[in-house]
Amino acid sequence: MSRFALLSSVCALSVVTLDTSLAQSSSTQSGAQPLPPVVVNQPNQQRRRATTAPSRTPRARTAVAPRAVQPPRTNVFVESPRGPIQGYVANRSSTGTKTNTPINETPQSISVVGAEQIRDQKPRSFDDVLRYVPGVAAGTFGADFRNDWFLIRGFKSDDNSVFLDGLQLFYTSYASWKLQPANMERVEILRGPSSILYGGSSPSGLVNVVSKMPRAEPIRYVETGVDNYGNAYFGFDINTPIKLAPGNGELYTRVVGQVQNGGTQTDFTPNNNYFIAPSLTWKPNVDTTLTILGSASYNETRPAQFLPYVGTVTNAPFGRIPTSFYGGDPSTDSFKREQEMLGYQFEHHMSDNVTFRQNARYAHVDVNYTGITVGDGVAFGNSYANVATGDLKRYGFATRGIADQGTLDSQVEYRFTTGILSHTALFGLDLKTYSINDTQGTNPAYPNINALNPTYSAALPQIRSAPDFNNYRDGSQTQNQLGLYLQDQIKLDRFTLVLSGRNDWVSNTRFDLGGGGSTLSRDDSQFSGRAGLIYNFDNGLAPYVSYATSYNPVVGLNFSTGTLLLPETGQQAEVGVKYQPVGFDGHFSFAYFDLKRQNVLTTNPLNPLQSIQNGEQTSRGLELEAVANLAPGLKVVGSFTTYNLFVSKDGDATIIGKVPTNTPRQLASAWADYTFQDGILRGFGFGGGVRYVGGSFADNINTLSVPSRTLGDLAVHYDWQNWRFAVNANNVTDEIYVANCSSANACFYGDRRRVTGSIGYKW
Repeated sequence: MSRFALLSSVCALSVVTLDTSLAQSSSTQSGAQPLPPVVVNQPNQQRRRATTAPSRTPRARTAVAPRAVQPPRTNVFVESPRGPIQGYVANRSSTGTKTNTPINETPQSISVVGAEQIRDQKPRSFDDVLRYVPGVAAGTFGADFRNDWFLIRGFKSDDNSVFLDGLQLFYTSYASWKLQPANMERVEILRGPSSILYGGSSPSGLVNVVSKMPRAEPIRYVETGVDNYGNAYFGFDINTPIKLAPGNGELYTRVVGQVQNGGTQTDFTPNNNYFIAPSLTWKPNVDTTLTILGSASYNETRPAQFLPYVGTVTNAPFGRIPTSFYGGDPSTDSFKREQEMLGYQFEHHMSDNVTFRQNARYAHVDVNYTGITVGDGVAFGNSYANVATGDLKRYGFATRGIADQGTLDSQVEYRFTTGILSHTALFGLDLKTYSINDTQGTNPAYPNINALNPTYSAALPQIRSAPDFNNYRDGSQTQNQLGLYLQDQIKLDRFTLVLSGRNDWVSNTRFDLGGGGSTLSRDDSQFSGRAGLIYNFDNGLAPYVSYATSYNPVVGLNFSTGTLLLPETGQQAEVGVKYQPVGFDGHFSFAYFDLKRQNVLTTNPLNPLQSIQNGEQTSRGLELEAVANLAPGLKVVGSFTTYNLFVSKDGDATIIGKVPTNTPRQLASAWADYTFQDGILRGFGFGGGVRYVGGSFADNINTLSVPSRTLGDLAVHYDWQNWRFAVNANNVTDEIYVANCSSANACFYGDRRRVTGSIGYKW
């Protein structure tokens, strides 16, 4: 942890140097602005005059006028990229630049899902939040509650491209993280390479979840609900401003939590979630904000089953396997996750033009997963013992993954002018450290099961105590990453040029008892960059162009060479148009991109249980999005996505030009929600949406197709005094479909109809 201390010292030194040498500059930047405090619509705070003690040590500022006193509090909504949005329309974001920048001035594709849209659509999990976002295929493993699964621009992104409050939540193996929709203020989706500012992540983009932060206004809200599978929940959101003695600043606290328990569409498979997320914000003065964020959660379910293509996508001799079928055994199977996080966000305005920010978090997760799985244990080989009768083979699998991640990101933002150019420069250092202890093994000593008439036995041996249990992985790996990044947002009249560059230094060390007790290490250094240009016409039209490269360290072993895996790299060119009509509360966007991902893990032709690193995948396509608050009470979102996605390089020549498995190439969605504002129906509202997910393939040579599906969602709600009553129905027509097949013997059913009734109360 000494590198954290060194990093903090370097950042502090750089801030002092900048503040001394640059304080005489002034800023005329109208686009990017200092990130406002996490509190929105805050009470009037005036800088203390000579009659009171100064809030900080005075400094000479010969060319800088004093900062204006904040105006009195009004009902005018001031959007912060760390806070809520009005309706469905977000106008500002910090995910694309790490500064407070209008979305219409950012030369890259960005979508934002706010808490109001999340409330209206009632998602059951984090990946459900992304169902109506362009370029994102969500829920790719269907009714599997272990993790949140999604692709961005055709590439898997849930393992390395989930960020919480601007800091990465990386996972590998089975030690995954779980985020709760009830604690999400907004979810920002940045499409295209993002490692320029954030370090290792997928070249396809990232998803940044902004937590619900303490606010100046009191919030007291509780909600309970239950669905048609008997899965019930109770949640609360309590925000309390605390009155301090004069001169001690302002203090706000917030606690968000939820208890969820009950069944799902799959027999013997619960979806139990328990979490609590306390936070505290202290503002000693108008220039300084410190927010401390904590959370703890526990999730419990059972593993999803790897079902064969024949019997799910197509008919077997006996017909189809029921969607409620559970192929394991409730006496032995479990999936449990314990997760804790603690971090802070610190911001200090050192002058009118220089802002220092530091964000940090420590996260710990412990996943214990044991299960009897359909298949023969050889890369999900032939699942049937007798396809005519529906008898399925099974084997035992067990894993324990314990991971720790520490992240520290320090930034200095400096706003200045050079002649006719105005600049928002960002200087940053971040440090990431990740370690995992990982054990995985199999046991073939389990009897077959019939898909139509399954029987379960409490007499089965416990998986961990079986004498012939084979650990094929048993070891640990540590990855440390230090990144230095620079960015300048340069404005000339209506032009905005964004130049970003970053260099990462990464070290990996792996110890593996399963590999004979060997220790391997690897050090890498890589530069990534971005250049983007956007022009804002007076009528709200904003064409843009950008080019970016990416760099993503990969944790794991290349079994073909016996060495640690190489980092993935990527490049993308993108052109697009954003349109935000004057006087219109909404925006439209179009983007065309050409994206390549290199050093991709592929299946070893000599051993299908292993992966090798010799692939390249190309994704070319276009995305369209529309989001608007059309009228009081009427909110809409819509999107369309189409790709030309294919394998452009691989050791297996037969799959070059083919589409990777589990990858739909067309997506479309639309959602609208309306609430009556006047009359006898005031407070009554309804909403509905349609989602289309194109077909995909279950094999690498694209001979086994998985059909497309079109699903409908409905919502009815009524707000009366302090109460809110709602009924939400997902997949309202109860369509039975296969969400994904990663191979011919690893298919997963999608969500059946789920109807949720809920009652909320605020006071």
